[in-house]
Amino acid sequence: MIIQITSGQGPEECCRVVAKVQEMILKQARQLNIQIEVLENIKGDLNGTLRSAVLLAKADDLSALHKEWHGSVLWIAQSPYRRFHKRKNWFVGVEISESREKLKWDPKAVTIETLRASGPGGQNVNKVETAVRATHQPSGLQVLVMDTRSQLQNKKLCLERLENKVLDWQTRQLTGQQQQQWQNHAALSRGNPVKTIRADLR
Repeated sequence: MIIQITSGQGPEECCRVVAKVQEMILKQARQLNIQIEVLENIKGDLNGTLRSAVLLAKADDLSALHKEWHGSVLWIAQSPYRRFHKRKNWFVGVEISESREKLKWDPKAVTIETLRASGPGGQNVNKVETAVRATHQPSGLQVLVMDTRSQLQNKKLCLERLENKVLDWQTRQLTGQQQQQWQNHAALSRGNPVKTIRADLR
């Protein structure tokens, strides 16, 4: 499943909470033998802060993580950045969704074209179509590879690079959608946190 932690449009303290919550989720997942990786971190303005984080978790049973974290998280602490600031309640949103629909790579959705490599190389360079262009139809993303003289090798490299590009694009789409969802529901979510943490933010 995909886990996204977002500060919405909160201040740097909320961005610090995003980083701390990510640490806690990563630690808990490893203790539960859940395979987890960071797909994307969008850094905040200050060192040690994150505006949002996207994680990918894989296991037969992910219910413990889902139950504990899905929703709004309230972190109660003195601001580490504004010494005399009165506010101590910092909210972040944790959105959890099935990854199969969100992040997937389907080679059948790719169109492959071969074309002649251009550039230096004398008379032989344009005689054989060794360059490969792959287009991902749903997104329109393209990759062109002419690294080697082998069409087969270029095709392999092209598909690998396009897969990475498509998954990165899907992650950005997901981040944008969930950031907007969190902002839309921020007021409601803040009134009913699923988890409250009292700990230093430094």
